[in-house]
Amino acid sequence: MSEIFLDVETQRIQSEVPGGWDNIAGFGLALAVTWDDVAGFRTWLEPDAQALVNELARFPRVVGYNVLRFDYTVLSAYQSNVHSLLQAKTTDMLVDLSRRLGFRPPLESVAQATLGRSKTSDGLSAVRWFREGQIDRVIAYCREDVTITRDIFYHGRQHGHVLYLDRGRPTRVIVRW
Repeated sequence: MSEIFLDVETQRIQSEVPGGWDNIAGFGLALAVTWDDVAGFRTWLEPDAQALVNELARFPRVVGYNVLRFDYTVLSAYQSNVHSLLQAKTTDMLVDLSRRLGFRPPLESVAQATLGRSKTSDGLSAVRWFREGQIDRVIAYCREDVTITRDIFYHGRQHGHVLYLDRGRPTRVIVRW
């Protein structure tokens, strides 16, 4: 048991929540998907939010892409101490890449350049599917994002770098994950 990977999808988008991006906790948890090398993929629905946070806390490392700003803030509506409980043990690949590059590369850019594959959709579609009751589609999308995040992380760990697209050209950035 070394690390667990996390991605969260929400019920609402920023334009529907008073305060928008300054009120990410108000977006509401639609569902989350985790992956670890023992349990594999697991899906967590809104009523499972506290159990999810407790499960994340059991691991020595939590890995995600924009988890510190987004995922944990969504979860903070259900358990207020999420950041203090998990921040020190979290590898947020977006934060790390942003520090190294001076800007926030989209997951799509890193996935295309590093793995040669694209995300299957986007968060806006996931919110729409959630509202339409197409939970299986939301789960599949979230699971794919976890897979991409995991594969980028392991690539960086194995090779000491990942790539992102800079004006359409793959560009290397050194990482120490």
